[in-house]
Amino acid sequence: MKFKTVGKLGAVALASTFILAACGSNNSAKKNSVNFRESAEIATMDQSKVTDVVGFTQLGNTEEGLYRIGKDSKVENAIATDTKVSDNGKEYTFNIRKGVKWSNGDTLTAKDFVYGWQRTVNPKTASQYAYIFSGIKNADKIAAGKANYKTLGVKADGDNKLVVTLDRPVPYFKLLMGFPVFFPQNENAVKKYGSSYGTTSAKTVYNGPFKQEGWKGSNLSWKLVKNDNYWNKKAVKTDTINYQVVKDAGTALNMYNSKKLDQNTLTGDQVKQYKNDKNFVKYLNSSTFYLQFNEKKDKYFKNDKIREALSLAINRDQFTNKVLADGSVPATGLTSAGLAKDPKTGKDFAKEVNVPEASKYDLDKAKKLMAEGLKEEGMKSLNFQLMSDDTTGAKQSTEYIQSAWEKIPNVKVSLSNIPFKNRLANSQNGKFDAVISAWGADFSDPISFLQLFTSDNSQNNGKWKNAEYDQLIKDAGDKDANNPEKRWDDMLKAERILLKETGISPLYQQAQSMLRNQNIKGIIYNSAGLNFDYSQMSVK
Repeated sequence: MKFKTVGKLGAVALASTFILAACGSNNSAKKNSVNFRESAEIATMDQSKVTDVVGFTQLGNTEEGLYRIGKDSKVENAIATDTKVSDNGKEYTFNIRKGVKWSNGDTLTAKDFVYGWQRTVNPKTASQYAYIFSGIKNADKIAAGKANYKTLGVKADGDNKLVVTLDRPVPYFKLLMGFPVFFPQNENAVKKYGSSYGTTSAKTVYNGPFKQEGWKGSNLSWKLVKNDNYWNKKAVKTDTINYQVVKDAGTALNMYNSKKLDQNTLTGDQVKQYKNDKNFVKYLNSSTFYLQFNEKKDKYFKNDKIREALSLAINRDQFTNKVLADGSVPATGLTSAGLAKDPKTGKDFAKEVNVPEASKYDLDKAKKLMAEGLKEEGMKSLNFQLMSDDTTGAKQSTEYIQSAWEKIPNVKVSLSNIPFKNRLANSQNGKFDAVISAWGADFSDPISFLQLFTSDNSQNNGKWKNAEYDQLIKDAGDKDANNPEKRWDDMLKAERILLKETGISPLYQQAQSMLRNQNIKGIIYNSAGLNFDYSQMSVK
């Protein structure tokens, strides 16, 4: 999922995929109410259109699917009560929990899954996450325009049985079922609100632990309240979660210190000040920040030497230690460290990729390659814009990278720091030259990162293309899907190609440094980039 450029609650912790957090406020209006900060607006609450961690965090607490994902990526039943898998691993039959209600009073049935999935893969919806259905029968044909979206391999056998047919076994299929894109959708509500569905709290319906209230589409505050229609409401320990978007780091810290916030992400300068505070917490996320270069809009970015030169000009050690200074570490590749281990050797995928030049700093070589690249393109200089978010940390990041790039002769860089929602839209629509992007794993497998950069993937905003890369990713999900070692090798080869060609330029793996009060226990950080499960928070 897409992450905010700096200062966002993270995904998987490096050492563990389960963390108990502590936060809460002594001055909360209710004993079990908490006040959280977001540093970006909600883009959408439409499950078929959401792409970012803000929206997914909201959906993970207001909606629910077949499974919830818990400690160490453990699959736990939610709306599904049990699952049967065929011997060939290509058919899943889920028994749907009876008596589950939507917040509008409708009964949830297997048909809600069928409708939601078909809506997402329907080309008219233009979902950026339609690709993640690959492996489900006919999903690839639908994406290629060779089959109708209603032929997707999902059907309801009555109200309480869902049958899913795959084209091929998918090793991580059960993990996908805990991801919000695969949650059910209420057809009555979607059709009632039409194109405005999911654009406000009032135009969204919920089947999860909480309902969202107060979001009008662009405002900077809203709340989650306990959903009385939730099937397991007795297990929900939190009544209210109040959200406030605060983009300025200094303002947010002041709000935390004055007990207006129960948790606050810190910038590097603030980490230095508070690292010995009893409420200070730090961990490394399963999210990678990287640069994308728009090869479709700016033909000069098709030149390998120009892209490599810009990558070599960035001193990632200095960037993470001096600018970010929040515990983040230089990214050696696209796939984050700690996400997955070699099925044969147990070695971390990120370490096995081993392409040192992808994160190397060599200004002299950068100057040489840029001169050669510009000559090949018939250009005397390079003048382009770097886009990112409008948060304090994002502005510091773009300023540092601008200064690094302008150390190369004949390179001039302007900056565009815009709201998170706008940055996502501009990235998707190709309205950028270079952009700082980020991805948090949607599930605990390298393919969650690697499938982003196939030629036709909607998340491949820079439009880098490589036929061999495409084939390796296809093989990993097709002919080698049931051969763990061969599949692993496919993915290793693919990432090496991406990095050697500077298809993207990795920047850093994000750390999360924060202050949080200790009156509330039990925030569950779900595995592999999935959403935070706030339902189990309780007052100390």
